[in-house]
Amino acid sequence: MRLKTKLVLAITSLVLVVVVIFSWIWMSWLLQQHIEQSFTAIDTLAHQVANDVTRALDTGLKGRQFDPHDPAAVRQAVAETLRENPDVVYRLNSIVEYSPTVLDVSIADRNGRSLISAPDATQDDQVLPGRPDFASLRKQSLITTLRIVFGRPQVYNVTLGLDLNNQPFLTIRIGIRTTFLQNALRPWLIKSGWFIGLAMLISIVVAALLANLALQPIEEISKRLDLLTTQEALAEAQSTGDLAPPEPAAEPAGTLAALTEPILGRGDDAVAKVSGKIERLGQRIRNVEEVFSALRENLDQILSNLQDGMMLFTRDARAVLVSSSVERFLNISRDRIFGAEVREIFDRSTRLGRTVRDAFEGGMSIVQEEVTTETGRRVEVSLDFIHDTHSRDRHALGALLTFHDLESVREIESELEVSRRMAAIGRLTAGVGHEVKNPINAIVVHLELLRNKMQAGDDATRHLDIIQSEIRRLDRVVQTLVDFSRPVELQLTDCDLREVVSSVMSLASAEMEMRGIRVESSMPERPVVCRLDTDLLRQALLNVVLNGAQAMASGGQLEVNLLLGSKWASIRVRDHGTGIPDEIRPRIFELYFTTKKEGSGIGLAMTYRILQLHHGLIDVESKPGSGTTFVLRLPLISAGSGPRIAPELPEHAVPGELARQGGDAQPERSGP
Repeated sequence: MRLKTKLVLAITSLVLVVVVIFSWIWMSWLLQQHIEQSFTAIDTLAHQVANDVTRALDTGLKGRQFDPHDPAAVRQAVAETLRENPDVVYRLNSIVEYSPTVLDVSIADRNGRSLISAPDATQDDQVLPGRPDFASLRKQSLITTLRIVFGRPQVYNVTLGLDLNNQPFLTIRIGIRTTFLQNALRPWLIKSGWFIGLAMLISIVVAALLANLALQPIEEISKRLDLLTTQEALAEAQSTGDLAPPEPAAEPAGTLAALTEPILGRGDDAVAKVSGKIERLGQRIRNVEEVFSALRENLDQILSNLQDGMMLFTRDARAVLVSSSVERFLNISRDRIFGAEVREIFDRSTRLGRTVRDAFEGGMSIVQEEVTTETGRRVEVSLDFIHDTHSRDRHALGALLTFHDLESVREIESELEVSRRMAAIGRLTAGVGHEVKNPINAIVVHLELLRNKMQAGDDATRHLDIIQSEIRRLDRVVQTLVDFSRPVELQLTDCDLREVVSSVMSLASAEMEMRGIRVESSMPERPVVCRLDTDLLRQALLNVVLNGAQAMASGGQLEVNLLLGSKWASIRVRDHGTGIPDEIRPRIFELYFTTKKEGSGIGLAMTYRILQLHHGLIDVESKPGSGTTFVLRLPLISAGSGPRIAPELPEHAVPGELARQGGDAQPERSGP
């Protein structure tokens, strides 16, 4: 059987099932409506009988003599009144005669004995048989209702009670025979059956016709797919130089067309042909998507590593390619920039935005134009419009906008200058330390010999003690120089930077409390994992924290915040002290540079070298009178692992002994 035939049969069967379901629901609703109408009509007749009984008793019992306290006398009086009342008798007989579904009507006392019955008067004073309630048929399903109505003959009752002094007194019972109900329901059931059968037949025919009409375009789709495949093959042949007509490729084992060929068949089955062609095109599209995804991942990786900002715009000036660095220049997230127009990205109220908007609106290129932003940042802007040289259309296909941060160049030059100075100091200290160490040792030995030759209590002993103390201090300084130029092997471990910050805060808490400084800190909820030497980094951070505390002589607030970025973790330490003057800020990381009376000038130099050793950065922002902010940046954990040995001076290693025991290297912040 052809697949097209199977599809037509499947669609037709589905439509038939839907028609049957809706027909079943419609039949159930109609039958329920007929049962409900029958119950309502019989219940109305019962209320009419109740009204007649009430009037008959009101008028008939007034002239009768009976003992109202004798139940038997009361029953006899009521029975005689009802049997003698022509309205009640006529009402009962007319209900039986004119209602097609009613079998009998009875009025019984509270014990179920008949007072008056129609049409069989012999039932008077007899106990009436128990019958099911007709109201129960109102809640049955279609199958159950049909089985009851067209099954074994039964009689159902519709009852209505009459009370006397809030006590049951009389009961009106109207019997409905299922055979009578069957005769009433049969005509419309037959009509409904014919209607449903006709609807099914029409639906089957219409569904088959519509299915055939719907599947006719498959032939046209097959021709279009053949044309598309031929054009692609010719284009590929022209690109490779092979102009031979392409041969039809065999279906790869495992494709949808190959797997379904034994089931669907080949030959003239258009659906099977289209299925195979779509599968081949789908495979080509998947291959192109894989190549595109790989290219996009490579491009995103390249853009994420760019320090310069780059934006690519379409013909209608919408951004379609944005590097990560653009966020630093515009202070706008990449998600908001993608798909936005130039006027939505750049604001004319800013110098940078005004420059870019004017160039776009005038269609003029920008060649390395320097723009100073409102914050004093120097940015080099370039804008190039892209044109198709092979097309007569003079309109640009798009535009490429780049931002170059001139401030970063200045910062790099400053860091190189600091590194050069420290390298020179390191080379000097390495030589001086070794050359001075030997004379100091000789002086110490001869001082001890001289002390032994002098008598106790000699006044010159006091001068020898002073000389020995100063020589020891000089020896510690020389030892510091030697340690500062010595390489160190880092003990790198993967650790949570939050734990390092917390431990430093705990170490510095005593001095903070003594100086009356309130510390406010914040850290991310999730771990900030970096690979570092915890002891060295703890010492570097402690230097900065204690510097901040010492900068606030009258107490104040110190803010320590740990921030998590995409590639870097940042520790911001901000004090509210006097700040650092602009003229000495470039020198604060120089070895032995200090503005404090008791400072050694080693603390910030150590911190600088520890950060460099961890491939990190340290930035400082300060305004005189507004405090100072130090930012320590460390790379988040990456694929690289294993211990690193710091080379001697160019990498500015800090010796582990000096970093851990401190010595004279008291943390400090250069300032007034």
